[in-house]
Amino acid sequence: MTVSKNHIYLSAPHMGGKEQAYIKEAFDTNWISTIGPQINAFEESLSQYTQTPHVVALSSGTSAIHLALNILGVGRGDTVITQSFTFAASAFPITYLGAKPIFIDSEKDSWNMDPNVLEDALKQMNPPKGRAGNSAHQKGGQANKLPKAIIPVHLYGMPAKMQEINEVALKYGIPVIEDAAEALGSTYQNKRCGSLSDMGILSFNGNKIITTSGGGALLSDKEQYINKAKFLATQARDAAPHYQHTQIGYNYRLGNVNAAIGLGQMEVLDERVKRKREIFNFYKNALTGIDGIAFQPELKNSFSNRWLTAILTESFEQRETIRLALEKENIESRPLWKPMHLQPVFADAQYFGGGVAEDLFNRGLCLPSGTAMDDSDLEGIIDIIKSQF
Repeated sequence: MTVSKNHIYLSAPHMGGKEQAYIKEAFDTNWISTIGPQINAFEESLSQYTQTPHVVALSSGTSAIHLALNILGVGRGDTVITQSFTFAASAFPITYLGAKPIFIDSEKDSWNMDPNVLEDALKQMNPPKGRAGNSAHQKGGQANKLPKAIIPVHLYGMPAKMQEINEVALKYGIPVIEDAAEALGSTYQNKRCGSLSDMGILSFNGNKIITTSGGGALLSDKEQYINKAKFLATQARDAAPHYQHTQIGYNYRLGNVNAAIGLGQMEVLDERVKRKREIFNFYKNALTGIDGIAFQPELKNSFSNRWLTAILTESFEQRETIRLALEKENIESRPLWKPMHLQPVFADAQYFGGGVAEDLFNRGLCLPSGTAMDDSDLEGIIDIIKSQF
């Protein structure tokens, strides 16, 4: 066994070497604020990479979802659909605006939102009558209001079935916010994740495929959406010589120094995607054939950045055996996301579907996937896993 004696993290930040030059430029020109040339350049780099014309860099992916919902007019008494099998940040911003989340189960082909369950849920909530649109229909003497938005997630960098999801959303006239927090560098039908719906969000948290220490972005081909996001993200200051506000705003803009880190990271993004996929293939080649281990599948028309390599074991007990064996050797692994409809904070939320998400959580494990790991680290991890069989 050749595992490093140092702690092996699940997905540690990995600098490319150019970040300090961009940071020095920001310091030398005294752009130490939430405005500056590095922010502009970072947004332009993201726009070109994602093939999306309008981008605003923000303090987090969570803030990006919050602003997207705000722009769509989500408020108290409204509902928003998202998938249950995701990180809490996909759902928390819904509650910030006083709205309620509705959770949808996953499908087995990609582990993401099931378009069939989505459509069944919308039919149950509000059968389409006449013209599609986000209007209220009468049922049982009460108005049933359609959800204000749908938030599918590209889990672990794996693209969701966006064509089917978008078709369902269009049928009911509901905007789609694409949670691509984990999917920068992934593509669906040859289009970049984050560019496949009304709005897309990215995250640059320290564990993501590239990082700005903390940060995120909101993307859209609708310029008015991004202009509104920039306005709200800078405390909604009106165009006046004094500080005047006619709307509630937020302090959500990315700092210029953080954007400088992002510029350096963008230069190595394709290398990071390549290495993430190499790590996935290393695990798959070594572990395929072992009874009880399967890998997150990739749709035929998709290309995943494989942000995290996720496996499925035969049972909860087997998953825990592997996780604890790795932990004993100072190696971090993590169970797949606990579904939102099973979270205590969302105990009263509506949920549509069966037990796919719950089963994935019970049997699934994310393996160390940091791009700074070398092959000897991977071989040691694989030896530990094999020893449990």
